[in-house]
Amino acid sequence: MLTNKKKIHIEWGDCDPAGIVYYPRYFAYFDNCTSALFEAAGLPKHQMLKTYGLVGIPMVDTRARFILPSRFGDDVLVDSSIVKWNRSSFEIQHKLFRGEALAVECWETRVWSVRSADDPEKIEGKAVPDEVIAKFGGR
Repeated sequence: MLTNKKKIHIEWGDCDPAGIVYYPRYFAYFDNCTSALFEAAGLPKHQMLKTYGLVGIPMVDTRARFILPSRFGDDVLVDSSIVKWNRSSFEIQHKLFRGEALAVECWETRVWSVRSADDPEKIEGKAVPDEVIAKFGGR
């Protein structure tokens, strides 16, 4: 199973008046970490969209568990991996560490999405290609 590690430096603009990361910023971090995970697998987003005719890999479910706060000036490390493949969706787990301590866990469900052949105004899920799954270490 492929795991990508991404270092993030917490900036002033990421924080609320108390000086801790404002919780929606974590979801922006994790979205960037998902892109970095695909790039680490040899699938940069711009190329993946063109190669597979994707509209994108939209998030259809997300949840997070906030354990420790991160503050302005902290350097954190996010480990990201795909933990489950379904037919047209997949589940990603992100673990954000502050030092050695787990600070936030996030789970995302995303869908491999293309334009509908019947109505190009609509988007639908399509089976994730086996060659893509193989780049992450398989099912």
